[in-house]
Amino acid sequence: MPSPDSQQRQDNRLVIGIAGRIGAGKTSVGKYLESRYGFCYVRYSQVLSDWRAKDPESKAHLQAMGWEVMAGGMQPELNARLIARIPALADCAVDGLRHPVDYEALSTNFGRQFKLLYIESPLETRWQRLQSRSATLEDFSRRESEPVEQQIPALREKAYAIIDNDRTLQELYTNVDAALDGIRTGGQT
Repeated sequence: MPSPDSQQRQDNRLVIGIAGRIGAGKTSVGKYLESRYGFCYVRYSQVLSDWRAKDPESKAHLQAMGWEVMAGGMQPELNARLIARIPALADCAVDGLRHPVDYEALSTNFGRQFKLLYIESPLETRWQRLQSRSATLEDFSRRESEPVEQQIPALREKAYAIIDNDRTLQELYTNVDAALDGIRTGGQT
């Protein structure tokens, strides 16, 4: 039987899902939650890579594997593998939800402890961010239109908070702080 302290910690912990289009700033938010607040940080792409990818360094290969998993009805297995990586008593940031099935799996498993942040950024800004990582416009356009990316906007309506990321990194962090404060105090942003 869990101790009262561990039960209280279990009840108060947070699992924050992070969704958004390519280049929106999901990883920046996840890593910020990790470094600033001590959240563990888990990425769908890493779980997928460890499970299925033959070329884990290739974003295109990961997108193809992601679509294979989604189209093949294996998304529940991917979610089970991801959930197994979330420590029992730790706050955790989960980067890269791409489908309502991901939201449902985390929501069902963690209940009121789970909240989704949707990171939104204009197409031009997202392209500029990826351009700085040596992506070509053709590569960005192809990745943006991949089938695995098409369900992401459906997650927006399920989000606890929609965070605009069209300015500075510090403003993004301020918006994340405000969302986290709202979650912890029971408010809505």
